[in-house]
Amino acid sequence: MAKIIAIANQKGGVGKTTTSVNLAASMAATKRKVLLIDLDPQGNATMGSGVDKYDEPATCYELLVEESPFEEVVIQETSGHYHLIAANSDVTACEVKLMEMFAREVRLRNALSKIRDRYDYIFIDCPPSLNMLTVNAMAAADSILVPMQCEYYALEGVTALLDTIEKLAAVVNPALQVEGVLRTMYDPRNRLANDVSEQLKRHFGDKVYRTVIPRNVRLAEAPSYGVPAMHYDKSSAGAKAYLALAGEMIRREENKRQAPKEAVAEV
Repeated sequence: MAKIIAIANQKGGVGKTTTSVNLAASMAATKRKVLLIDLDPQGNATMGSGVDKYDEPATCYELLVEESPFEEVVIQETSGHYHLIAANSDVTACEVKLMEMFAREVRLRNALSKIRDRYDYIFIDCPPSLNMLTVNAMAAADSILVPMQCEYYALEGVTALLDTIEKLAAVVNPALQVEGVLRTMYDPRNRLANDVSEQLKRHFGDKVYRTVIPRNVRLAEAPSYGVPAMHYDKSSAGAKAYLALAGEMIRREENKRQAPKEAVAEV
C-alpha cells in the first residue's frame, strides 16, 4: 500500500515543485511505482513532467469535483516514468466548487483510497497557500515533507506551517505527521544558510534530512525541457542530490519497519 506524502510549504519559491517532480522521478528510478498529484493551479509539476497542461482534458478538478474514475484522470506516460494527475488553471475553480460540497476536506482521501494499493509512493504537490486543496492534501496524506531555504524568513514560515499542520491534523487527520524537513537551494558558502541549517537540526533533530539540495543550474533548466533533472543531466549535482534523498527516504522507511520487529524479538 502506498505511502502518501504531501510536499508543502506556505512560502513560495522554496523548491516545492522541483522537489515533487525530481523526488517522484528518483523514486521511479529505484523501480518503485509512483504517482504524482499536481494540486497547484499553476500546473508547474505537470509541465515539468513533460505534459502540456493547456492540452490536458482531465485534471484533479475532474477527480475531486466531477468524481471522474481514476483511470480517466491518470496520465501513465510522463518524462519521469511515474504516473501523474495533472493540474491547470481549471483547478482554480476547484476550490470554489469544493466549498459547496459535502465532506469537502476528504474528497482526495476518498478518491485515493480506491487505488492506493497500486503504488509504493504517492506524492502531492500542494499550492503555496493554505486553501481547500491543501487541506485535502493534508487530509489524504500520511505525512508532510517540508522543503525550505536556509534563510531567516523561511525559518519563521516553517514554524507557522507546523502550527497549521498541528491544528489541521486535530480536525481532519489525527495521524498526520512531519515526514521530514528538506534544505533546498543550499549554498554552503553562505554563513546565514549554515546558521539556519544548524538551528533546524537543533529544533527538528533527525527530521531534517541529511541530504541537502544545492543551488544548481541544471535543476533550474530541466523544467523548461519538460523533464526531471536526472533525465536532463544525470551527472548534475541536483540530480544526484534527489537520488540521494530518495535513497535516504527508503532507508528510513526500512528502519521503521525493522524497529517493531526488533522490539518484539527483545521481548
